[in-house]
Amino acid sequence: MDFMLPNKLRSLSFKSSILTACLLGWGITAAARPTHNVVRQDEDSHWVATWTSMPQLVEPNNLPPSPFSGSAAFKDATLRQTLHLSIGAERLRFQISNTFGGSDLPITEASLALPTGGKAGVNGIDETTLKSLTFNGSSLVTIPRGEVIYTDPVDFKVDPQAMITVSLYSQAGQSGSSITGHPGSRTTSWMQQGNHLNSSTVTGASTAHWYFLTAVEAWAPMTTASLVILGDSITDGRGSDDNANNRWPDLLLARMQKEGITNVAVCNQAAGGNTVLTGGLGPPLIQRYKRDLLTTAGVKYALIFEGVNDIGGGSADSGTQSRIGTSLTSSFKTIATEAKAAGLTVFGATITPFGGNGQSYSNPTRDQARQTVNKWILDGGDGSFDAAIDFATFVANPSNAANLATQYDGGDHLHPNVAGYQEIADQFPLDIFTSNATLV
Repeated sequence: MDFMLPNKLRSLSFKSSILTACLLGWGITAAARPTHNVVRQDEDSHWVATWTSMPQLVEPNNLPPSPFSGSAAFKDATLRQTLHLSIGAERLRFQISNTFGGSDLPITEASLALPTGGKAGVNGIDETTLKSLTFNGSSLVTIPRGEVIYTDPVDFKVDPQAMITVSLYSQAGQSGSSITGHPGSRTTSWMQQGNHLNSSTVTGASTAHWYFLTAVEAWAPMTTASLVILGDSITDGRGSDDNANNRWPDLLLARMQKEGITNVAVCNQAAGGNTVLTGGLGPPLIQRYKRDLLTTAGVKYALIFEGVNDIGGGSADSGTQSRIGTSLTSSFKTIATEAKAAGLTVFGATITPFGGNGQSYSNPTRDQARQTVNKWILDGGDGSFDAAIDFATFVANPSNAANLATQYDGGDHLHPNVAGYQEIADQFPLDIFTSNATLV
């Protein structure tokens, strides 16, 4: 079976999860502070994350191209980025992060618009939709090192799955080479010297990374919530196409919208090379889940789909792999327990195959560890999961479950291709979001 249920009979509670500001994430030295003139106090609405990007310390080879890095990043420069939203809304606000910055981050001006043709990765905007973004009523703000800030809310109508363009201009730039970003954007960002915030196009240079922007929140009815996916490069979209939004979470969102599940935003909190336990790129999941899951606005559902880099990166001897497997299940249980205490519904997804010639992770002992962890997930994770989803079976070779199916193999035997991501989206059991779903 593709959709496996825990042994204990339980019904999905789907409780609301409005989290208090005291839940602080790893590496955040001060709470994410919305600006003072925040919202109309509609009792039947709340802020819901409609797009997220897991913040990371940008590695040297992923810094912006010259002359936009060096002694200061984006000094006297405009940065234009496109983002793919989940749900429709008429009011938005934006989170800008200096979580990993080595110095204060000065933003001189910021603006919002629809991109030319509604497309991802383009350098042009529809000037008729242009709006300024402000911070406590001011066009400029300085974000202290280690902190995040919100813009003031802005009235701006967007459709479900819309693309938007956010442009930032910094006169001083951020000094030093430690900045916050997300290298695995699979989306082209544009930059140009000078203030071109309101220009129809930005043409200086481009790179497929995001910088500074970490969340877009929509003012939405209380019946709207977000699904937060915790993952690694398979969720981040390695093997998908740049500027196509065909990562598996994007394809799942498209299917949900098509099938009438329009009140659940899909938030991707994954990063290439990320691990659960230690090492890897970006803070390991066990250190970042409070920030990336528990403090996400409007979160109601959590999906844990990670662990392949822990298994694949560990020594192949049975003792090491046994310890990794035990540590993974223990960590998943810790995360799920805290998520449930916060009122969330928690799903677990099995680790997909990685066998094949030339793949460094490929090894029978490692695959046995994967299977052991997967069995624990499918059995409900000792009560950790409200539902378990067998991603591994969706994309596995039916003749050899240690390998990806040929038609879904992205070429490295680890990452699915777009067809594989589509299969995950197509096989995802949407009934886990329905209020009458019961685990039997």
